[in-house]
Amino acid sequence: MDLYRVLLVDDEEDIRVGISRKMDWEGLGFALVGEAENGQEALELAEQLKPDVVLTDIKMPFMDGLELCRILTQRLPAAKFVVFSGFDEFEYAKQAIRMNVSEYILKPINAPELSEVLRKLKSQLDAERAQGRNMEMLRRRYEENLPVLRELFYTQLLEGRIPPGQAAERAARYEIDLSGAAWVAALAHLHGAGAGRELRALSVQQLFEENLRPGLCCAKVFLYNESVAILASFEQAPAPIYELIEEIDRICKLAGSYLGLTLTVGVGAPCLEPEEVARSAAGARSALDYRVLVGTGRAIYIGDLEPGGAARLAFEESDERELTGAIKLGSEGDIRAVVGRLADKVRRAGLALPHCHLFFLELLTCLLKLARSAELDLEAVFGEGFTGAVQFTAFSSVDEMGDWCLERCLRIQELIGRQRTDSAWRTVEKAKEFIAAHYAECELSVEMLCEYLHLSPAYFSTLFKRETGMSFTAYVTVVRMERAAELLRTTEDKTYLIAEKTGYLDPNYFSYVFKKHFGISPTKFRAG
Repeated sequence: MDLYRVLLVDDEEDIRVGISRKMDWEGLGFALVGEAENGQEALELAEQLKPDVVLTDIKMPFMDGLELCRILTQRLPAAKFVVFSGFDEFEYAKQAIRMNVSEYILKPINAPELSEVLRKLKSQLDAERAQGRNMEMLRRRYEENLPVLRELFYTQLLEGRIPPGQAAERAARYEIDLSGAAWVAALAHLHGAGAGRELRALSVQQLFEENLRPGLCCAKVFLYNESVAILASFEQAPAPIYELIEEIDRICKLAGSYLGLTLTVGVGAPCLEPEEVARSAAGARSALDYRVLVGTGRAIYIGDLEPGGAARLAFEESDERELTGAIKLGSEGDIRAVVGRLADKVRRAGLALPHCHLFFLELLTCLLKLARSAELDLEAVFGEGFTGAVQFTAFSSVDEMGDWCLERCLRIQELIGRQRTDSAWRTVEKAKEFIAAHYAECELSVEMLCEYLHLSPAYFSTLFKRETGMSFTAYVTVVRMERAAELLRTTEDKTYLIAEKTGYLDPNYFSYVFKKHFGISPTKFRAG
């Protein structure tokens, strides 16, 4: 098993040497990965070493142990902190507890006491790791939540929120049988609101499960938006839709007799793929809208009210979401796959080209919204002289339409990528300008800079290091040290004044950082 990583922080070298030599680190399950002589140095080391345990003194120059714990609690939330001090003061103990400190030890520190503390911490760390890695526990939790996950899957299927090609994989994961040649979605409407609506929905669910004719279809009945949905699959296509409608109509009448409630069910047009169930569900919703015209307490089939509804072609919300996601976050292959699927959708509809014009306009509108939200030049995306008027009939085939859309999608992705790169560069340059203007302020911090930039510290830190190759703290130190060196060369200012002018309140810490940076003290630097 991997050893837990320990960072030791104390300004007294003999204490650090004593602790590091006297402890049987490996025997206790730990490895001493770093030592620091003050809190500021420890903070920089912790960012690199990611220790599991931090052993720190309270009283240290430049940054005390409690301030170190406070900062690292945010940056390393899983780490454990042990504070030791020669000051037996209750106030320190209270502060230590607030800083999420695990143990508080009084000096002088002896090996047996520290060993016992480390054993206790190891037990805690082992338990936390075991909990995170306990696959059996996770499996049991997964099985307990499987019914909920299945209900969620069916809901997402009805609403078109499952990406194309993933329905079968998710169904297998949730042990759901998605076999079938045709699918139909139906949505129930329970008339009357008020208390007991959930109970009535459960009663209707049970009524369908017990009374749908066996052998007609494989039906999943589940709660949906305080009502009930039915998802029926058939072994053969075309689906015997009117037999299903007759069964649903019969159960609507049973609801009146058995449950004393008026039940109306909208039935969508059959579809041939599970991914198209959302379209059938949309038809079922539309069918329910007709209840004010055709009456309630019965099954209402969208195909009776809107002939040819099954052949309608729609650029749905899920299509827009998937296309937008591929352009913003996906690869070129992802974009090609989405555009290819949309072109296949047009082909499968089997409609004449003029009838597909609305679908194309909705797709074009999606691209226009994306380009405008990213503040792209429309002519750079769609070509010189673009006015927004592109007719589907201008294309000689669906393939030509698909190629045109693919070219525009890839162009938008390219321009957004350039924009992100430029934006990142501008952000870092703005940060550098801010640092150049404020390096003399001892309060300068990444939080202060991010408040100015309106960015989160976590995102900015990643961005800054990617663009500059160094952390914010390291960059500020370089700026301050270069300015300090310049002042030492060109002025007669005392060292403590130069420290203040470069953001250091403590001249000793300034000298410490300067020597660490240049390899010699400020005095020798000036003399040389």
